[in-house]
Amino acid sequence: MPEIAVVGGGLAGAEAAWQLAERGHLVSLYEMRPVVTTPAHQTDGLAELVCSNSFKSDEPTNAHGLLKAELRELGSLLLRVAEETRVPAGAALAVDRRLFTQRIGGAIEAQPTIEVRREEVRVLPQPPAIVASGPLTSDRLFAATRRRLGSDNLYFYDAISPIVAADSIDETLAFRASRYGKGQDEAYINCPLNRDQYEAFYAALIGGAIYETHDWDRVPYFEGCLPIEVLAARDRDALRYGPLKPVGLRDPRTGKVPYAVVQLRQEDRAGRMWSLVGFQTRLRYAEQRRALQLIPALRNLDILRYGQIHRNSYINFPALLTPHGSPPDEPALVFAGQLTGVEGYIESAATGLLAAVNIDRLVRGLEPAVPPPTTMLGGLMRYLREADPSNFQPMNANFGLLDPLPRQVRGKRERRQKLALRGLRDMRAWFEGCEQAAARAGR
Repeated sequence: MPEIAVVGGGLAGAEAAWQLAERGHLVSLYEMRPVVTTPAHQTDGLAELVCSNSFKSDEPTNAHGLLKAELRELGSLLLRVAEETRVPAGAALAVDRRLFTQRIGGAIEAQPTIEVRREEVRVLPQPPAIVASGPLTSDRLFAATRRRLGSDNLYFYDAISPIVAADSIDETLAFRASRYGKGQDEAYINCPLNRDQYEAFYAALIGGAIYETHDWDRVPYFEGCLPIEVLAARDRDALRYGPLKPVGLRDPRTGKVPYAVVQLRQEDRAGRMWSLVGFQTRLRYAEQRRALQLIPALRNLDILRYGQIHRNSYINFPALLTPHGSPPDEPALVFAGQLTGVEGYIESAATGLLAAVNIDRLVRGLEPAVPPPTTMLGGLMRYLREADPSNFQPMNANFGLLDPLPRQVRGKRERRQKLALRGLRDMRAWFEGCEQAAARAGR
């Protein structure tokens, strides 16, 4: 069988390379770091988590939880390692990001049929190949992609949250709890704000100096990763209904729900680093410190990593690619990950896994396959293919992607339970069919 190139050592590329190796293929995995760096990565590790250490909810009645459940059915490497490196995060699946990256790298290195090549890929590889170079694809490779597909560059701006040292958090002015008591009871450090404290913090956010670049007023932010100061500028109470919402959190010292709550999520297993939930920002570093020190429990904070902002690139999938993610005239050149217009860690890994399944099928003479739109992965792939090309924007997992149930169910939770049960059943059946077809084709 031919050697398969996988471009990009992020979540999608690492998952794809490992899945191909598990299916008996020789794989060259190309990662440009550390030869070429990016504005957002901190290390040269495979599958580095750049924006957050959280993979979001792990509950099947949540869209991200359902996608995780589907990936477990598909034998995802990412999900296995995430469980091994899990840290407390309530109902969410969060990991020690250093351990996570190390163990993903270890799993890749343990595959004798994968060769990791540390070099920048400047032209599209010959098929069979997977291009999962991510939202920070190098300029030269993205230019080559644009020439091949005949499309202008598309982009949006993404931002990441600050991380603070645990020993600089004043826990006498905070309390530990998960929202509604879900998961581990003390998964988050919650920093309450009264009305006056909230107003002072709000004023610091909307009045703080930001890092400027070209055309800021027209920046197409991804809605799920809005800088906190952009969100705050929309409405005085926008934060209290967003990342600072106090709902489901009662301060045990007062017995009351605070006016607003800043949540911190554990970053590492040792609990030495904590990230501010929903605090992605483009504020200048001095302004970040000034604003965060207005939070009483963080008045003496030690910032280990400041919030940042960077450009993310993606392809206009519905205009340019087939349902499984290839140019129409080159089915075995498959694009995957955030480069295709999915947004989120799990979504990226899922498209990488699916790309590996389809490259395996194509090499064996089978037609590419996509899960049915009753599954979260299938619904996401359908969105990518059928969205309006003139207004295409990145998409997270959500229940709106799925086919509706044949009979109306009134309660939201019951409806989502039924959607999840159906999705897992259909994913299991689809994957069993794929495996049986591959076996008949000679795996």
